[in-house]
Amino acid sequence: MEIQERIEFLKDEINKSNYKYYVEDNPYLSDFEYDQMFAELKELENKYPVFKTPDSPTQRVGSVSEKFFQHTHKYRLYSLDNTYNEEELKRWYERVCKEYNKELELVCELKIDGLAIALTYNEGLFALGVTRGDGVTGEEITQNLKTIKAIPLKLFEPKSLEVRGEIYMPKSSFEKLNEEALASGDKVFANPRNAASGSLRQLDSSITAKRDLSMFTYTGIFENSEDKQIKTHYDGMMYLKKLGFKVNPNIRLVKNIQGAIDYCNEWATKRFDLDYATDGVVIKVNDFAIQKDLGYTSRAPKWATAFKFPPEEVSTKLLDIELNTGKTGIITPVAILEPVQLAGSTVARASLHNFDEIRRLDIRIGDTVLVKKAAEIIPKVVKVMDTAIHKSLPEYQIPDKCPACGGPLIEKEGEVGLYCENPNCSRLMCAKIEYWVSKEAMDIDYIGPSVIQQLYDKKFISNPVDLYRLTMQDFMQLDLVKEKSASNMYTSVQNSKSRSLNRLLTALGIRHVGKETAEILAGEFGSIDALGKATLEELSTIEGIGDIIAKSIYDYFRDENNLKMLEDLKQLGLNPSSAPKAKSDILAGKTFVLTGTLQNMTRDEASSVIKSHGGKTSSSVSKKTSYVLAGENAGSKLDKAKDLGVIILTEDDFLEMIKT
Repeated sequence: MEIQERIEFLKDEINKSNYKYYVEDNPYLSDFEYDQMFAELKELENKYPVFKTPDSPTQRVGSVSEKFFQHTHKYRLYSLDNTYNEEELKRWYERVCKEYNKELELVCELKIDGLAIALTYNEGLFALGVTRGDGVTGEEITQNLKTIKAIPLKLFEPKSLEVRGEIYMPKSSFEKLNEEALASGDKVFANPRNAASGSLRQLDSSITAKRDLSMFTYTGIFENSEDKQIKTHYDGMMYLKKLGFKVNPNIRLVKNIQGAIDYCNEWATKRFDLDYATDGVVIKVNDFAIQKDLGYTSRAPKWATAFKFPPEEVSTKLLDIELNTGKTGIITPVAILEPVQLAGSTVARASLHNFDEIRRLDIRIGDTVLVKKAAEIIPKVVKVMDTAIHKSLPEYQIPDKCPACGGPLIEKEGEVGLYCENPNCSRLMCAKIEYWVSKEAMDIDYIGPSVIQQLYDKKFISNPVDLYRLTMQDFMQLDLVKEKSASNMYTSVQNSKSRSLNRLLTALGIRHVGKETAEILAGEFGSIDALGKATLEELSTIEGIGDIIAKSIYDYFRDENNLKMLEDLKQLGLNPSSAPKAKSDILAGKTFVLTGTLQNMTRDEASSVIKSHGGKTSSSVSKKTSYVLAGENAGSKLDKAKDLGVIILTEDDFLEMIKT
């Protein structure tokens, strides 16, 4: 009994320390004391495994799964309707108050830009963790969630309940993760949400354990008779905090909609000081009885709404215009800016699109310009500020030589842009290789622009084919590359030999052929050889392939240099797999256009789902478009769909459509 008591004592102390550190941000034990206790607990559990229990801190270390399994939620996880300004918020509030003839209390919580999950506790022990999925079915990732120290393995009271929370990665941890990835030659993540998502969906949960993830709890399902005393959402959140869950400290109970508006205005700028990403405020009716009475629409609760923060715009000085040569030889201008804070990050570069845009805006070096983030991701210059100095600045001179090789630039009929066509241009070739290894092409991890530049400078590669001739020793000769990184690079290149046919067609960089066209071609022909033998007439009759694209494809496979490259790739072992067979034909003959941000999947994933059910996707809306799948922040495509009378689907509509 003495051993068991010691184990229980150690478990309680370590769990208490985790709660104090990761939930209350108030360290309880020194690092040394914590490590000593953890080591002792691990040793005792190894000696006496009969006393090892699921709530032990040692169970956060992780394990390896073969796959994630689908799990149907006991209670559906609904989406939220959005509002974007004070007037929309007031109209929503008027609707919910209408039947009650009084002002209703509201609870305001910051909307965390993370991933929703559902946690089940049996008699106080963490038993099950499931991703949101489509709201009805998610993936069971209990082992991965156990590694997150902000999620209690054992509650302070032996309660059985389900809670929902948002998993996120702190901004500081995200920056550290990317710095380490760059140093070791690993791939970097685009933003903290992607990093959190990638970390959660690791089959080896020991990898998840190494990532600094956290969670804010945002609601609980109170079904037990003793929990029926909890009458409001705010009281429920305070109760969850008492049980040991991490509740966002900025939660606020307000008397009416003006209090909610004041909260939204307050956090519109204060949010950038937080160490986690937020994209809005969730506003809920406080009273559970009124929530139940108001009910739900087919996709969202009527008693809650999300207020989305508008994209931020700031002005700053244009210091220079940098010119980059892309994989097709096109020259892209980039604004070099006086660093400025924009939507929570420091921006020093922004897109200028093309030289026509520079002419249209009359952008001059030294101007004060207005910068915004498109979908809060990509900074772009949208306007030149009307300042006294503008007219005195020299007009920007459009270049006539390639910034990389000095070769002449040409214009192409019917196209916007200037092109370098020097086949020996170093930047052009490196850009082609960068595109070859990119995620939408051959998806070769660990080999980024700096590695490619080194390989090119050392004359190890001069084109994408040379990647497949590299050895481990070649990678070892690069600066700061150790054996493990070299092995990762070499293995990733070798693994790419069996990528799908559509990926190879994308990577080839055939003029006018992007990933959507590549998927059409892969589905029609099934092999490179069959595509190469296609006549111009055969190509032109394929739906989605116009005359210009058909001619470009036809010419590509009649060029001796291209044919030699394809033969070299074949000799080096590239064996692209054919397109997977469709799961069903329920979307056969239907063309979808995707716009905006989806909640449960990326647009690429949605596109794959559409094609797996026999449908097609297009990048532009026309009268031939069957459906527009619209997520949050949908833009001009949604407006055009409305004008043309095209059917518009929400994400929930789409998920319902593909149920079989």
